[in-house]
Amino acid sequence: MKHLAVAVLAAFAVAAQAQSLSTAGTLVVVPAAGEVTHANDQATATLSVEETDKDKEAAASRANRKMKQGLEILKKADPQAQLKTQNYYTYPVYPEESPVPPGQPRPPRVPTAWRVGQSVQLITTNLDSLPKTVAAAQGVLSLNNLRFGLSPTTSKRLDDQRIAATYLNLKERINAIASAMGRQPADAVLETVDFEGSGNYVNRVEVTGARVVANATNLRAGVEEPSFEPGETTLPMRAVGKVRFK
Repeated sequence: MKHLAVAVLAAFAVAAQAQSLSTAGTLVVVPAAGEVTHANDQATATLSVEETDKDKEAAASRANRKMKQGLEILKKADPQAQLKTQNYYTYPVYPEESPVPPGQPRPPRVPTAWRVGQSVQLITTNLDSLPKTVAAAQGVLSLNNLRFGLSPTTSKRLDDQRIAATYLNLKERINAIASAMGRQPADAVLETVDFEGSGNYVNRVEVTGARVVANATNLRAGVEEPSFEPGETTLPMRAVGKVRFK
């Protein structure tokens, strides 16, 4: 019983010492995070044309004509869209090489055709008319890529909200830490805040496939409008604060 009493007294002494542990001047590093989510309001589409012909000039002429028609269609369907042509290419198409008997020189390669192509990038915030715009252009161009995101104006506005959300989370965590240490939040002095993760975007985008029915009736009536779901974008941010208790 004597030894038990000594052990109990020692345990109480350790607990009392822990409770009276001084936290004055303690520097605490506090991580925090915040994020905002917004529906995508901008689309970037890449449309292209490609022609193949034995005559290089004929292939180039058809590709140039179709791209010109496609640009006119896009400008008419969405006058506010930003257009930028890119990736013009011309390269020969060669037949499969036949085996050459040993000791005989390989004959020079002669192209059997020429392939000419070009693409155009369209950036627009007119998402309601996007299916109609794409369908109109698909009469002469092919849709190669489509992605949704946030317009610069929306991104700037959300960046302000993202900073506010991250700073709020930092203050909440500082209050929780102060409570756990038996201190008042007013005893905590925030010395530095390091905001990190700018531009560290996590995109959640869902796009349903475009439907193109290539029968005679639909070809005469034009391309059926594709279906798109713009989805949303989540912008996260992290911060690290250094807090010193008085």
